[in-house]
Amino acid sequence: RQIRHDAKRNITTWMRQEDGKTFRSFKVQAELEGSMEAVARLMLDFAGYDKWYWQVLESKLLKQVSPTEYVVYVVHRAPAGLPERDVVLRGVVVPQTRSQKMLTLRIVADPDFLPVKPPRVRMPAQEITSRFQPLDNGKVLLETEGYVDPGGKVPLWAANFVQRSAPYAIVVAMQRRLQSGDYDQGKPLPFPVYGSADYRQTVSR
Repeated sequence: RQIRHDAKRNITTWMRQEDGKTFRSFKVQAELEGSMEAVARLMLDFAGYDKWYWQVLESKLLKQVSPTEYVVYVVHRAPAGLPERDVVLRGVVVPQTRSQKMLTLRIVADPDFLPVKPPRVRMPAQEITSRFQPLDNGKVLLETEGYVDPGGKVPLWAANFVQRSAPYAIVVAMQRRLQSGDYDQGKPLPFPVYGSADYRQTVSR
């Protein structure tokens, strides 16, 4: 069911109760005002997740498996009265090609990659697929679906608050970071990215 539709920012969020899962899954669709290159740089700035991702206290790259596969450690601030959560994430990028406009990022939790350090609670599950596609209006279409299990004991009020708030807040903060211009330029990306103009040129040839 739809949770929020922000016509001004072009952000829509949904939630769904999955069979056999404790928490609800989510879906987000939005139009980001930035280039594909800037979006890719934002996603690969692992140490900068605290500037836009949900309640991040710490984030760092643990291992770069290949140019398109990464292992990242993230610590999240929890709602009042609850211990911090941490998670080890394996991210795999499926790059664009000259015939495939969509860049896909798949994330899955790897809870046994590092020992647990109490009082932090290890998040046992985080399964997220994000797809980015350049639009002819110069923006980037984002479509994200996922499921997150925070682990441990979580009061219903806290779970409901995070589930309803986090997907929308993340996209709003992501948009702000893209508009800052910090990711418009930088070191070369480890995989190719293409904007809508690149595909128009391909067609014209």
